[in-house]
Amino acid sequence: MAASKVPEWFSEELFEDVLKSSVEGYTKVRSFKAESGTAAGDNYATIMLRVRIEVELQNGTTKQVSYMVKLPHQLEIYDEMMKHTDFFASESAMYKDVVPEMEDLYKAAGLNVTFGAKSYDLKNAKTKYVALEDLCSKGFKNADRLEGLDQEHTERVLRKLAQWHAATAVRISTKGQYPEILLKGFFKEENKPMMHQMMNGMGQIFLKCCHTYEGNKDYIDKIVALKPVVIDEMFKLGEVDPNDFNVLNHGDCWANNIMFQYDESGKIKEVYMVDYQVTKYGSVAQDLLYFLISSTKLEDKLSKFDYYIKVYHDSLVEHLKILKYSKKIPSLREMHQVMFKYGLFAYSVATGVMAAVLVDPTESASFENFVGDSAEGVDFQMQMYNNARYRKHIQVILPWLLNRGALDIN
Repeated sequence: MAASKVPEWFSEELFEDVLKSSVEGYTKVRSFKAESGTAAGDNYATIMLRVRIEVELQNGTTKQVSYMVKLPHQLEIYDEMMKHTDFFASESAMYKDVVPEMEDLYKAAGLNVTFGAKSYDLKNAKTKYVALEDLCSKGFKNADRLEGLDQEHTERVLRKLAQWHAATAVRISTKGQYPEILLKGFFKEENKPMMHQMMNGMGQIFLKCCHTYEGNKDYIDKIVALKPVVIDEMFKLGEVDPNDFNVLNHGDCWANNIMFQYDESGKIKEVYMVDYQVTKYGSVAQDLLYFLISSTKLEDKLSKFDYYIKVYHDSLVEHLKILKYSKKIPSLREMHQVMFKYGLFAYSVATGVMAAVLVDPTESASFENFVGDSAEGVDFQMQMYNNARYRKHIQVILPWLLNRGALDIN
């Protein structure tokens, strides 16, 4: 990211209160540096800055501290999206209220479970923001998104997701519904026109590439029929069915929004989720399909799919019982049935976020190119849908979705 992405008003003064409250013996700032916190292609929805501060302590020594700060893109299309889906307001509410509430539920049950980074308030920020501890300074890192998660990493994520879903379901059964701002994610009527517009562009490019995929003759007619109606069909699935087992979905559960901490021998010690900005209340199928389709290794993605649902379900049942969930616990069979019911979510992930996950790091991997229809945007979208890595995944996923009935319009 160019230095110009760091706004002029972004200075050390913003962090004065944060440093006083979080650094023991803090006296003053010795040096302050803000720079890009992610590589190209690793983050689309916000500008992410890593802030490195050298502070002087009361005993005369110095200490390095760092924070992560998210800021909004200064783009017209982004402003349009933010009118209806305020990432910053929803994520702030998650970090300040909901995440601590879920952790407290486990604490009360005698378990120490942490779901993510600490958040901070900045002094006199000029735009919306989310400020967090830098998990990298605690040894957390992302797995390789291009390679996909292996079984050990996938199982650990599914267990964390099950813990999260269990707590969010218990909270509703005891305290009632979450604030409106957290319930719908992108599934707001006001977002429909923009999503139709995006589907017209990206959907057209996907369709063009789809005509070149091996074995496409089996499913191409269904893809053609889906294109004009897929957004409306997705919105139908986005409506909450009270008969489902419903939770507060993370909503954006892919490899780069999951961080792993390892011990000295390289074993996974802890898993945190980040980016709680598009949470959605509804079936667990949303998070499970989003994660398993977008972020697992190609060799495991489909061959271990049913097994992974069982891993998740075992952990969900365990934690619902720990938290004394008072309603009916979903059976494994019901869990599999819901994966079929929401199959179109898997298609949406495979043709959306999975393409972004698998594209090579490139400077053109930006928010405006991901959603835009400029020449550069079209070129980037062609790279997403036509690169060898994505083709390998999509050429096995589309027949699988066809055989599951996920490409049928109800």
